[in-house]
Amino acid sequence: MIILGGTTEGYALAEALASRPGVRVISSLAGRTDNPRLPAGETRVGGFGGAEGLADFLLTVQADAVIDATHPFAAAMGWNAHVGCAAAAVPLLRIERPAWQPQPGDQWFEADDWEGARARLLARGARRVLLALGRQELAPFAGLDDIHFLIRAVSAPDPMPPFADAELLLARGPFGLEDERALLAEHRIDTIVCKNSGGTATAAKLTAARERGIEVVMRRRPPRPQRPTVARVDEALAWLERKLDHPPEH
Repeated sequence: MIILGGTTEGYALAEALASRPGVRVISSLAGRTDNPRLPAGETRVGGFGGAEGLADFLLTVQADAVIDATHPFAAAMGWNAHVGCAAAAVPLLRIERPAWQPQPGDQWFEADDWEGARARLLARGARRVLLALGRQELAPFAGLDDIHFLIRAVSAPDPMPPFADAELLLARGPFGLEDERALLAEHRIDTIVCKNSGGTATAAKLTAARERGIEVVMRRRPPRPQRPTVARVDEALAWLERKLDHPPEH
């Protein structure tokens, strides 16, 4: 079976399946971070060449199921999985963690794209902004010369967009609440820009922002094709039991 991975759920699923007798597990990673953590089982890194390339790969390895455990914002891969699995007649399940929901006291501005997020920073006169984004999503903010940006990313952008005033912080979650409180205070952050990734690994910044009355400019998730979807790894394992001829044991 194939896991389209890179998320916490993808790693956990690979770990649960890799030791099962008679189950070959191949995890596919996009390769967008340097020195990625490798999941249990076999691993391939890089794109497939679109939906057609994915379908060819599935037929070549004789895949009997695909679990799409990519990031909620990996929209292109989601659509390619939808089309490619249909073309190869391979069952597809999506694991998608629930989106974050605003809590009492939160000051969120939700945007559909980075242009909307950029416009919000200008409209509210933000001055010290934490960009908690992927390294490939920074360019829309590079022209805001009157803002100091603290850019937190897993690996360094190459090339770095031409920010007039920016500091790069390389760090990989999970991030604890005390650390997030200290980060916001030390850097005098007045606005956070992030994606609605969901999960617990990076959620502490939202609690810290709520406590300090900091606005969070939150990008909404992009649309995904309508496919069978679960929220947890155990639910994915149960789905596999129903789909595979040799179900994993408990």
